[in-house]
Amino acid sequence: MANHKQQLSKLLKTLAQLIITVLALYLVLTKIDLTKLFGIIRNANPWYLLLSFLFFNISKIVNALRLNRFFRDIGIELSTMYNMKLYYLGMFYNLFLPGGVGGDGYKIYILQKNHGIRMINVFNAVFWDRLCGIIALAVLSLALLLPSTFAQKLPQFIPHAWAIMVSLYPLSFLLNKLFYKQFLRSFAITAWESMLIQVTQVISAFFILKAISPAYHAIDYLAIFLISSIATVLPITVGGAGAREVTFYFLLEYLSLDTSTGVALSLIFFGISAISALAGILGRTRHETSTGSLPQSP
Repeated sequence: MANHKQQLSKLLKTLAQLIITVLALYLVLTKIDLTKLFGIIRNANPWYLLLSFLFFNISKIVNALRLNRFFRDIGIELSTMYNMKLYYLGMFYNLFLPGGVGGDGYKIYILQKNHGIRMINVFNAVFWDRLCGIIALAVLSLALLLPSTFAQKLPQFIPHAWAIMVSLYPLSFLLNKLFYKQFLRSFAITAWESMLIQVTQVISAFFILKAISPAYHAIDYLAIFLISSIATVLPITVGGAGAREVTFYFLLEYLSLDTSTGVALSLIFFGISAISALAGILGRTRHETSTGSLPQSP
């Protein structure tokens, strides 16, 4: 009975994510010129898109290395290749299997099962990894917002933006020291890795922008890209699809910039994410071992 309720809950969650995703995309796509949008995507420079794909995956490789540091802090020793396969498989689950196990849930389950580590410790490693990413994302978002058109339109918020940006890392260090001491020795290097991850994602977005437009107002588009990335952290749509496009549309409309270019950037970025995540399925094999091949899904 309990298992039946759990499966029903997962199904309802998946349906809710799909409905919200479809509604969000419908809202955006009915407000823009679809002929122009598809023309922008169709005429995108493939060489810039290739560079975008490269930098996106650099960000994911660094992310996997950062997460592996946190695993080592709790006593889990994974080879770089095994950890990379596990990370990309998690990406695949997050994008293509919404509402079910999910990428983070899968990693927690597998590592707890194969290494005998308390589940709360594995959860803390995965959670702290996510939190480090969000903190770096917020800092870089504010750094790009300050020289953007938003700052010109809303000058009263500039002092608050500076205050938040300057205080985020000291606050994260305090949080690390008070509640996640097991990761404290990794704080300095993972803080730099977190920023590198976000910078390479911004570079990836910049190359998409170069592929589809002359990149006028690049700071504005990239600032919105980072804000939209924060929006996709909320697990309310499938792989962030819909949430990113809605953010792009309304913020670009507020700045009186071309919404079609922003939505095209968003859709292409999602496509690059999806293609990259497909590599995760290569990490699955038929052999279950705790130190070699990845086990099958629970």
